[in-house]
Amino acid sequence: MLRLGRREFDTHEPVIMAIVNRTPDSFYDQGATFRDEPALARVEQAVAEGAAIIDIGGVKAGPGEEVSAEEEARRTVGFVAEVRRRFPDVIISVDTWRHEVGEAVCEVGADLLNDAWGGVDPRLAEVAARYGVGLVCTHAGGAEPRTRPHRVTYDDVMADILRVTLGLAERAVELGVPRESVLIDPGHDFGKNTRHSLEATRRLGEMVSTGWPVLVSLSNKDFVGETLDKPVKERVVGTLATTAVSAWLGAQVYRVHEVAETRQVLDMVASIAGHRPPAVGRRGLA
Repeated sequence: MLRLGRREFDTHEPVIMAIVNRTPDSFYDQGATFRDEPALARVEQAVAEGAAIIDIGGVKAGPGEEVSAEEEARRTVGFVAEVRRRFPDVIISVDTWRHEVGEAVCEVGADLLNDAWGGVDPRLAEVAARYGVGLVCTHAGGAEPRTRPHRVTYDDVMADILRVTLGLAERAVELGVPRESVLIDPGHDFGKNTRHSLEATRRLGEMVSTGWPVLVSLSNKDFVGETLDKPVKERVVGTLATTAVSAWLGAQVYRVHEVAETRQVLDMVASIAGHRPPAVGRRGLA
């Protein structure tokens, strides 16, 4: 059972986390939701299309202009408060590695801290414990925030992913984060080259078998682009194919840009797996 905010999800219930970037330079939407009104419209659309979680980020993942903790908080805290006011039942996640930002967004209603940089600030888990919110424990290969991988190697990439994420998850629970609100994430592209990310996808079942709910952040990422030799705006099909494989292997939460398309993929896989009945049944019944 996964419990986040006011919601509970069964083990086989796929969950969509919609990305809302509060940055002027995000790699995919190029700042389309940097201003409040477009960002709020994006939240409304994502919820209508089936997103249970809204993931709000104030700093792009890749290299770029330096963003201080104060500026990151300025971009996110007020917006979190407004989303909480307008959408009281939605699960609000904030993508941050800084404990100061985590504390500020929890004060105004965040339900989940998405630590995409693998515990680089150990105090972030302490914040999650103090506020009783969820925490995403990610493998980033020891990379510094906002850096790209360079000649990174692993003897066994999945063994390293398990070692790091399980260690972060157990520490979070020891600190007081509710066990049912902790997720693990293999960290596609973070501290990994394309072959590492493909192997992590292929072996997702090893993460699922640990019993921790698995979150995957696949949407339009570089490993998809390199695998298919496609630019950022032409990676949706590859992303959805990877989503289907991840769903079949048991991942539960999907951080995405394309909510409606992802919802169809997850529903189809769930029905093939026998976890969801078809929406309608007409053929061969008349």
